[in-house]
Amino acid sequence: MPLNKNLRKILVIGSGPIVIGQAAEFDYAGTQACRALKEEGLEVVLVNSNPATIMTDNAMADKIYIEPLTLETLKRIILLEKPDSVLSTLGGQTGLTLSMQLAKEGFLEQNNVRLLGANPVTIDKAEDRQMFKDTMLEIGEPVIPSRVVTDLESAAEFAEEIGYPVIIRPAFTLGGTGGGIVRNETELRETAANGLRLSPITQILVEKCISGWKEIEFEVMRDSAGNVITICSMENFDPVGVHTGDSIVIAPAVTLADKEYQMLRSAALNIITALKIEGGCNCQFALKPDSFEYAVIEVNPRVSRSSALASKATGYPIAKVAAKIAIGYTLGEIPNAVTGTTKACFEPSIDYVVVKLPKWPFDKFVYAKRTLGTQMKATGEVMAIGVSFEQAIMKAVRGAEISLDSLNLPKLAALSDDEIFSRLSVCDDERLFVVFEAIKRGITCETIHGITMIDLWFLYKLSHLVRLEKRMAGCLTDELYREAKKRGYPDKVIERISGKKIENPIRAVYKMVDTCAAEFAAQTPYFYSTYDEENEAAQFISEHGSGKKTVIVFGSGPIRIGQGIEFDYASVHCVWALKQAGFDVVIINNNPETVSTDFDTADRLYFEPLTPEDVMNVIHTEKPYGVVVAFGGQTAIKLANFLEAQGVRILGTPADSIDAAEDRERFDALLERLNIRRPQGTTVMNAEDALKAANTLGYPVLMRPSYVLGGQNMIIAFCDEDILEYMRIILSNRIENPVLIDKYLMGIEVEVDAICDGEDILIPGVMEHIERAGIHSGDSIAVYPAWNVSGPQIDRLTEYTRDLALSLNTRGLINIQYVIHENKIYVIEVNPRSSRTIPYISKVTGVPMVDLATRAMLGEKLKYMGYGTGLYRTPPYIAVKVPVFSFEKLIDVDTHLGPEMKSTGEVLGIGKSLDEALYKGLVAAGYKMKKHGGVLITVRDTDKTEIVDTAKRYVELGFTLYATKGTVHTLAEAGIEAAVVNKIHESDDNVITLLESGKVNYIISTSSKGRLPSRDSVKIRRKAIELAIPCLTSIDTANALANSLKSRYTQYSTELVDINHMRSEHMKLSFTKMHGCGNDYIYFNCFKQEITSPESLSVYLSDRHFGIGGDGVVLICPSEIADAKMRMFNLDGSEGKMCGNAIRCVAKYLYDNDMVKKDELTIETLSGIKKLKLYFQNGKVNSATVDMGHAELNPSKIPVKTDGDSIISRPVKISGKEYDITCVSLGNPHCVVFMDHLDNLDIDKVGPMFENDPLFPERVNTEFVTVINRTTLKMRVWERGSGETWACGTGACAAAVAAVLNGHCPKNEEITVRLKGGNLTIRYTGDTVFMTGNAVKIFEGTVEI
Repeated sequence: MPLNKNLRKILVIGSGPIVIGQAAEFDYAGTQACRALKEEGLEVVLVNSNPATIMTDNAMADKIYIEPLTLETLKRIILLEKPDSVLSTLGGQTGLTLSMQLAKEGFLEQNNVRLLGANPVTIDKAEDRQMFKDTMLEIGEPVIPSRVVTDLESAAEFAEEIGYPVIIRPAFTLGGTGGGIVRNETELRETAANGLRLSPITQILVEKCISGWKEIEFEVMRDSAGNVITICSMENFDPVGVHTGDSIVIAPAVTLADKEYQMLRSAALNIITALKIEGGCNCQFALKPDSFEYAVIEVNPRVSRSSALASKATGYPIAKVAAKIAIGYTLGEIPNAVTGTTKACFEPSIDYVVVKLPKWPFDKFVYAKRTLGTQMKATGEVMAIGVSFEQAIMKAVRGAEISLDSLNLPKLAALSDDEIFSRLSVCDDERLFVVFEAIKRGITCETIHGITMIDLWFLYKLSHLVRLEKRMAGCLTDELYREAKKRGYPDKVIERISGKKIENPIRAVYKMVDTCAAEFAAQTPYFYSTYDEENEAAQFISEHGSGKKTVIVFGSGPIRIGQGIEFDYASVHCVWALKQAGFDVVIINNNPETVSTDFDTADRLYFEPLTPEDVMNVIHTEKPYGVVVAFGGQTAIKLANFLEAQGVRILGTPADSIDAAEDRERFDALLERLNIRRPQGTTVMNAEDALKAANTLGYPVLMRPSYVLGGQNMIIAFCDEDILEYMRIILSNRIENPVLIDKYLMGIEVEVDAICDGEDILIPGVMEHIERAGIHSGDSIAVYPAWNVSGPQIDRLTEYTRDLALSLNTRGLINIQYVIHENKIYVIEVNPRSSRTIPYISKVTGVPMVDLATRAMLGEKLKYMGYGTGLYRTPPYIAVKVPVFSFEKLIDVDTHLGPEMKSTGEVLGIGKSLDEALYKGLVAAGYKMKKHGGVLITVRDTDKTEIVDTAKRYVELGFTLYATKGTVHTLAEAGIEAAVVNKIHESDDNVITLLESGKVNYIISTSSKGRLPSRDSVKIRRKAIELAIPCLTSIDTANALANSLKSRYTQYSTELVDINHMRSEHMKLSFTKMHGCGNDYIYFNCFKQEITSPESLSVYLSDRHFGIGGDGVVLICPSEIADAKMRMFNLDGSEGKMCGNAIRCVAKYLYDNDMVKKDELTIETLSGIKKLKLYFQNGKVNSATVDMGHAELNPSKIPVKTDGDSIISRPVKISGKEYDITCVSLGNPHCVVFMDHLDNLDIDKVGPMFENDPLFPERVNTEFVTVINRTTLKMRVWERGSGETWACGTGACAAAVAAVLNGHCPKNEEITVRLKGGNLTIRYTGDTVFMTGNAVKIFEGTVEI
């Protein structure tokens, strides 16, 4: 079946920020899918909150919304863009869950939107634990004994029935979040409670634990015609019990007998057929090692982490094929893009072994619990291809950026045999190396298998390597050397083991990955190295040589904290720019999750570790014109000196300049020459010197090793104890470079990314961090453009950046971090390479930074590139980057932010103002933005003076404060009330019990001591993670959140920004300010101009300090059924159905501006067409009578959640207090309360209670009324979405109707309603309501947006 002709416009939902369990594989899959859809001529609309991805690059979709991935935002985008379908299977668990919610609510059906790739029933059968179990049993597929439960008691009861240990698996979560193996009831209650909380449908599966069985995965594909194929089988090195994302994975499955393989393959195809999945699907099985018994563990009805691995392992473009299937194609109709001759229905076959090795963040988190289980902890992974398992595992280990070049972990050598034996029982990130060491110590493979249940096949393979190393240590012959090379040993390891210098090193040759075991020729080949005679890469180059010069781009290796997807973004852009410049481009990388390792990104791809020997082997085959190291992060940069020494041309900034920026003495000398300040500091190599230096400089001091990325092993030390603890950790890692100690300056941190061509620079933007210096730039909320930096300071920053870039002989990108302390600018760090902020700044400014930098590397001059030089103009937007963390996956990690980076990903908020952009960023990062409840404050002594202002902000917002004793005392001195809460060690009724009570919605926690899991402050912060309470560890972040909560933005009132069609300059809008009885609005004539996002504009412009000021925005629009149409927006951006005061002003505007010249006219509103009679003075309208129509009294139509035909003087409780209310609708819902003393009313407190009471499903306007006499009322009004206003037309009508119904005023007589802003005259006939009042023009003008 060809392309579905009903499809024109497809909405693709991305996966959002990188978190543990959902990483770059979805950027790769989403990018591939978007390109596949576009090549079919479809319009693609993409929603993703992650700015660091290639997926959100302007070429990938027609419209790109970097917006929060929430239901509210998606609904708004669907209503705006009107797609005919949604593709949900390429955005990981995030995309799948959101599309399911949209489908189940009926929203997609209501708006005629189809769900592609998988229907809700399919997704439920795979994701809902009970439906999955029932479906498997229906089709005869065995499952593990389990029960789906929705409460703790049922979980405990079933666990008792089947016996411990059991596994807890929450429904609809990613990376095993909230799950785990539990061995007793105490553990069960803790894990199950967490799992129930994290599951969006409050459901967990309690499952019999079968750890020790083999874990096998099959990646399969199905089309709408029912054709099914197997793409790849995969086998976990670790048995069941370790999350597949944390397991070493081998493809194809290597330990299965043919009968076992065929049995599981048939089961996988049976499952995808039964579930009717259209596209890719991952099936996970448990296989009992000593029988043919198996069970289905899990099915992912979407593109997953394993899909990325299977795709890269086989060369089969899974995401591309899945996208084509989703739009109607069958497997037989889709070409195989790798061979160009076969079709996608050909099952891939491979003649090599692939090993995936996870990359864990434990080097960052020294106190984290390193044990592995069913909850994923790895941040990324590497993939290695070899002709044997031994070769592939050796490549994987040396490419994993874990400071190892073989399976020998140095620290294990110091352990006794007994200690090694006992370590075998521990399943953690070092288990592979412990097993290897155990084999070296003579522990038999059978014994190790008995303890670990790792298959004997793998253990025998490792023992081959042990025997090989022993032989090498004896005598290294040429034959043995060649064997060691074939088994994956680098020369320096062979030299170290044998003690012999290798005089004639042999070069690697390269084999091709082509999806079909060389049965067909590949058009887009990629290669892996081995050691034999035939070099397929060299053959390919000679046969298909283009005659162009070749440039090699080094990728960034595995995703890890400090070096994320941003560097893959830069690498890919560099490849594209080099291709554009006429080069053949080769990429070397070993990360299977990325776009850079996609089959068609570069001209040739080498899936190899990024180590000196491995890259030199590629260079030997490719003979490049030059290489690029600037875009692959620290992984590529650290190759620079070696490559230069080998005579390899490095394009761009020379290696010596990179060294000059890192070498303390050289850099200090440069700054002195340029007359630029830096914090005082020195370098040390041992603890004694460190103590001396710290005490000379004065605490606090910043400590870090030189040559790092992501602030690895960086701390702020406050005392000698911190210095000693830090040096102990650093020295245990065998440092080769000195430790830097600087005086810590707390000031505004500013970051600059620039492009330099050797003569001039271009600065696309200057960013400012919300948190002061001391929190790593990757963990800070970053704002572009800088908003607290003065004009003279910006000039100085530009000058310093130019001087530094030129002095360092920069060709390409440079990133500089500054701190402004006591109004003086200091340099913190200079990195002459690509940085983490490049994608975000490129997308917001429209400056293609990597493309320009690549051209500068090749010798082109900035002044001819079309973007100018110096500081680039700022766009009419503010962009806020907000970090995202994965703390819930890492047990015992302190969440306190500091100079060492802890975030795994980031989101972006773009808006017209800082408030709007920050609100969007925080929502996208997962903040629920609750505006009520409790705030717990516990801060270190140095923060106590500042916490007072912060606390005041939360009190003004209506929060209840809780604090520890010292903080309570500080707040009390400032006149701020807070409830005392005990520290953990002080009482059983303490801060933990308070958090568990549910009273606290935010925590502000700072401490001078951290890291150790035993400390109170760390326990509080860990508890916050468990309970999903936002914990702010910086006063600056707490203030930013308070400001955002105070702003009136909601998810319905922000501007939806399509980054492909952003304004490049401020837009000028003409407006008129008018009022009726002081109820003032900003009016826009939409006959003459188009207004985008009026809801956002209303919040922005109505601010009386920073905007035009008003009660909201009113649009005067053309109408097909009346003289004009009125749209009215409240202060919070919500759209009102009717506004009596505004409609009179609209009539005045139409008449006075000669648009409608008659004294009776009609205006269309959301509550129907209203008729108006105009009155004049000096030829201009000065007042009008509006026929407001019928007063609706039926509770269900107002709406009010109560029974009866009407609500007249009915007693109800609002926030615990009783009121007599009368409810009426005149287009808007109104609740009228009669009272005696209006002037004593605390309307700011009582108004929101009424507005947000559950009694009123659409919120309510509340009128507080005093009866003066039978024809006069006095009224104050609280309007939903706006707060107290000076007048409300529909509210005055509601008050008069209520007064008549309650017998206070006569029917069909004129009633004067006195308001803060003047009087309105109301007449209620019983059938209709007439309102008369003034309409006044205040001024008109132009505003820039």
